[in-house]
Amino acid sequence: MNGLLKLSLWIDGINDRFAWIAKWAVLLSCVISAGNAAVRYLGGFSSNGLLEIQWYLFAACVMLGAAQVLRVNEHVRVDVIYGRFSGRIQALLDLAGLCCFLLPVMVVMIYFAWPLFVKMLLTGEMSSNAGGLIRWPAMLMLPLGFTLVLLQGLSEIIKRLAWLTHRYEADFHYERPLQ
Repeated sequence: MNGLLKLSLWIDGINDRFAWIAKWAVLLSCVISAGNAAVRYLGGFSSNGLLEIQWYLFAACVMLGAAQVLRVNEHVRVDVIYGRFSGRIQALLDLAGLCCFLLPVMVVMIYFAWPLFVKMLLTGEMSSNAGGLIRWPAMLMLPLGFTLVLLQGLSEIIKRLAWLTHRYEADFHYERPLQ
């Protein structure tokens, strides 16, 4: 189990680094958006490339940040029901969701996203907008983001199993059931 926990910590570290990129992508997207609006209204100049880079940065924010949201246990779930169970049942529910839903869906998403990325990379597909950008960098965010979520799902499975077997102390926010 110690080897698996080290793998889990390594995956967490990778996703921390990509979350750092996602954080800065949000800020950069906002700066470009504000700058683009100012130039358009004050100078009468507009650029499709500037609009598209905002979309690319937003894609990076969402796809590179998704695994971090899972890592810090802030993803969406039905807490009204979930919160009524003990920590052990919550951990088992997490395991069921990770194994039965998250991992299979991520595998399917990677399977379909990878060929699209490769096609755009090899053909050098460009945006049809005047002054538009190449598309493969934005498309790269799909298989990369899904792979990061898949890896984080594996990390969370390892941590939940270790927690259930009392080999890992973690703050999964498991609380006593609601009365």
